[in-house]
Amino acid sequence: MELDERKATILRAIVEEHITTAQPVGSQTIARSRGLGVSSATVRNDMTVLEREGYLVQPHTSAGRVPTDRGYRFFVDNFERQPGLAPAQRRVVSDFFTLFQSAHQVLEDLLHETSQLLARVSTHTAVVVGPHVEAATVRSVQLVSLQPSLVLALAILSNGRVEKSVLHVAADTDDATIATAAALLDTQLSGTHWNALPEVRPIAGPAADSLAREARDALATRAEHDVLEPLYVGGASRLAAEQEAFPTSTSAARLLELLEHQVEVVSLVHDLLDQGPTVRIGSENPIDELRDCSIVVAPYRVDGEIAGTVGVLGPTRMDYRQALAAVEAISQQLGDVLS
Repeated sequence: MELDERKATILRAIVEEHITTAQPVGSQTIARSRGLGVSSATVRNDMTVLEREGYLVQPHTSAGRVPTDRGYRFFVDNFERQPGLAPAQRRVVSDFFTLFQSAHQVLEDLLHETSQLLARVSTHTAVVVGPHVEAATVRSVQLVSLQPSLVLALAILSNGRVEKSVLHVAADTDDATIATAAALLDTQLSGTHWNALPEVRPIAGPAADSLAREARDALATRAEHDVLEPLYVGGASRLAAEQEAFPTSTSAARLLELLEHQVEVVSLVHDLLDQGPTVRIGSENPIDELRDCSIVVAPYRVDGEIAGTVGVLGPTRMDYRQALAAVEAISQQLGDVLS
């Protein structure tokens, strides 16, 4: 059903009022506060039509109406987009990434702290999916002597990750051999796919060739086990605080349990990646545990390529404008830092 301008205005007003108050919304509230220029009886008649068409539901006799999943979908698809986060929140996000960039923190710490930041800004539970491994290429390889018999092999990847493996070497392996092997690895592995490292061609002499081959094999073993992107969850306790906003007392608990199953969440996010900033509402979600909640996600890009995802989870009665503004701002900043 195509909604005329007045019914669309009434529906938007009901959604906004319900998001703010968590209470069923009556016709008098809308007629009084929205300046529609019509009586509460006219508003009530339009609300009856919206209920019949599946946009609203009346939870109790004589109560006001609350939006359905279809009502929230109309709201999300038709609201006027805000310019972004409020200035104070933009400063918080900008300062956070500026600090991390200057401190040169490791990627895992950055993604964990980003999930916490997104939870604070959005006021909902946040998820950050780490950079996807299948598209990662090797930017550089380094070998670092730790002790006379230990060498650290480092692979810096295009998605911002740093992979490490410790090698046990002969105690008489000198710095020149380590430097030669590192140069060989960097030359032959840079630009190759992380999950398909080529064999090292022996051209540097027996000792350096052997060390380079050992380092390559150790990194390849890491790559074989590096098949699933890491999932970082921030503000999980907010689900407990929002429990009353879910339709059943077990909804939040089921969602918390789902977040412990990394494979399902990462798989869901993969399906949404190519769609840009995306909102899935209630029954639109394919996973049972998400049927009572909404998820708002946006991809972040590293050097122009989609690398991972940030998102928020919460009850269908969430502030969608704020959630979208938060995931878009943080996905943009995270991608810029990783690039």
